[in-house]
Amino acid sequence: MNRLSRATLALAAALSVSHSLAVTRGGQLVYGRYADSLFLDPVLNDANLDIWILTNLYDTLLQPTSDGKGVQPGLASRYAASSDGKTMTLTLRPGLKFADGSPLTAADVKWSLDRARQPEAGAWSSSLASIDSIAASGQTVTLKLKRPDPTLPAALATFNAAIMPQKLFTAAPGKNDAEKAKAFAEKPIGSGPFVLQEWKRGSYMVLKRNPYYWKKGEDGKALPYLDSVRFEIIPDDNTRILKLQAGELQGAEFIPLSRVAELKRDPKLDMMLYPSTKVSSIFMNNRPTLKNGSENPLSDVRVRQALNYATNKDALIQVVTFGTGKVMKSFMSSTTPLYDTNQKGFPYDLAKAKALLGATKYKSGFEVSVMATSGSADDLALLTAMQQMWAAIGVKLKIEQLDAATKTARYRANDFQMRTGAWTNDINDPSQITTYFAVYDNIESVHTGFKSAEIDKLFEQSQQELSRVKRASQYRRIQTIYQQAAPIVYLYETPYPVALLKKVNGFVQIPLGNNIFAGAWLDK
Repeated sequence: MNRLSRATLALAAALSVSHSLAVTRGGQLVYGRYADSLFLDPVLNDANLDIWILTNLYDTLLQPTSDGKGVQPGLASRYAASSDGKTMTLTLRPGLKFADGSPLTAADVKWSLDRARQPEAGAWSSSLASIDSIAASGQTVTLKLKRPDPTLPAALATFNAAIMPQKLFTAAPGKNDAEKAKAFAEKPIGSGPFVLQEWKRGSYMVLKRNPYYWKKGEDGKALPYLDSVRFEIIPDDNTRILKLQAGELQGAEFIPLSRVAELKRDPKLDMMLYPSTKVSSIFMNNRPTLKNGSENPLSDVRVRQALNYATNKDALIQVVTFGTGKVMKSFMSSTTPLYDTNQKGFPYDLAKAKALLGATKYKSGFEVSVMATSGSADDLALLTAMQQMWAAIGVKLKIEQLDAATKTARYRANDFQMRTGAWTNDINDPSQITTYFAVYDNIESVHTGFKSAEIDKLFEQSQQELSRVKRASQYRRIQTIYQQAAPIVYLYETPYPVALLKKVNGFVQIPLGNNIFAGAWLDK
């Protein structure tokens, strides 16, 4: 069985533990993280370092499925939408409790969602913007919507829609919501499988088992199986791997792709490549002139298409991802809902690239600059290889290495010609990546300046279309228009590389990035 198929099988079993395994309870799993969390409030947050811990502390009404493409019941045992799509009714499970033993009520749900949907409530408030009002009665929560919203189930399964204890939060010290959030997040209480026990910032964090968690394991008793999870903060990749091999860690994240093959051969380890939503590409400035006033060859769609065809993705996958990636054929990952499997992307075709460029005024070649992150081995390997590839059509690629802060500032100011970029979905719906990559009015289509009136219209329609078939058709057309315009250089998708001792079972990282420890257990 190959690595990817094994990871896929583990993924499929993550949220509904297989009954074919004889699990054991107890023990502590020690997991190596590359960096520490910062702020454990689900609403005023958008950092993966926090999100991937938050999903173990807090629960949502609905939850992402293990393949990241759908939703399933969470705190709500069922939900239903009205025929006009403007009302959603959710029924809470009976007997729900927070980790301190206090009851989780419909009033907590109303308060949590009301807090999360306020415009000032962080970068993710817009995901709940379709909600007009919320009513809570008994075990029932009713959402009245301003308009039909097919993305709402996915939004209710996203971290910012976590249900929090109203009484505990409002009792936290502070003059306003932000101050209370900061205080509450130091010792957060949610209804997820774990609760924070200890946190020494920059060093380690310990999550202990929530004895009131609602989900059951295969033995009929409440999850999680583990007594606790200890996160050791180890920024250095090599140190993290050495500690894992020495048995000081039972798992480690963000294994460098250059080490995957080596660790796969280690008989003590399971080197997992979990399917992800991560796509890597080169963002191209599509505007006729650059910030400095100079003419921009990338404003010609034929030039952008030529650069795509001149890029040998299979070779880059070997050079940069060490064979672990797959060719990117749409601006969204193949694990994103409504991904169009018929998209062809830009297969390597040097003759076609030369013909396209030859039909432009740049047939004699030109120079183009790309911003890279200084110190990034992946960026340097990628762009050095692309220099050689593009030289074959007369394009000279100039690499501009910048620190991350400067690179980001210039990018946000549209002061660039090209830049390296990567994306990972946070919500199991195509609307998120589409509004960033293809809708100009959000952030100018990831600052490329690309604009399509047809995409804008299709996207607006898709945000109210309740038929999955019709919505799939709209997104199919969006992906096709985008591909033809080639605002970016399509590169590759890469998995989440996690190494585990063979005694670790049931852990999974789903395509959205969430680390799921609830079903993890250790061989005795």
